[in-house]
Amino acid sequence: MSATAATLKNKTSPKKVKKTSPKKTVSKKETRREFLYLAAAGMGGIGAISVAWPFIDSWNPAADTLALSSVDVNLEAVEVGQSITVTWRGKPVFIRRRTAEEIKEAESVELLDLRDPQPDSERVQKTEWLIMVGICTHLGCVPLGQKVTDPKGDYGGWFCPCHGSHYDTSGRIRKGPAPANLIVPEYEFTEDTMIRLG
Repeated sequence: MSATAATLKNKTSPKKVKKTSPKKTVSKKETRREFLYLAAAGMGGIGAISVAWPFIDSWNPAADTLALSSVDVNLEAVEVGQSITVTWRGKPVFIRRRTAEEIKEAESVELLDLRDPQPDSERVQKTEWLIMVGICTHLGCVPLGQKVTDPKGDYGGWFCPCHGSHYDTSGRIRKGPAPANLIVPEYEFTEDTMIRLG
C-alpha cells in the first residue's frame, strides 16, 4: 500500500470519538443575571400596581354619592289610596298607601296563579304601605299607575304600556311579557310614618 493510499484511507475511515456528556456548570455571572431578571420583573410589577391603583380606586363611589345611597322619606302627608314617587339611587321608587280593598285583593291571590309566586306578606313590612322600585322588569320602562288618572291595568295596580305588562296591587306581574314582580328595595321604618331607603 502506497503512502497516498494510506493517507486516503485514514481520511475516509471514520474516526471513533469518545462521547462525553457535557456537564453544565453555573457561573456566578449567570446566577447574578437570573437574580437581576427576577428583581427587575418584581419591581416592574410593583410599579404597574402603583400606577394602576389610583385609576382602580377612582371607580369607587364618591363620598357625596355614598351619602345619597340612603334616603329618608316622610310618609305623614300621604293619604289612604294615594301614591308618591321618590328618587333613590337614580331610580323611581313607588310608595303607595293602600286601601283596605287593595290589601284584601293582594292577600287573596292564589300563589299558583302568579308567574313569580310571592305572597303579599313578603313584599310589605306594614300592610298599608307598598314600596317598590318603579321599573318594569321586562325592559326597564316606568309603569303607569301612580297618578289617579293613569291606567292601572287589568289587576288595579300598575300598567306598562310599552309592552303590556300588568301588575296587581302588590306589584306582582300578572299579565304580559315581564318575567318578575316589581322589585322591593331595601328599606326600614325609622318611625311610624318615616322610612329609610337603602
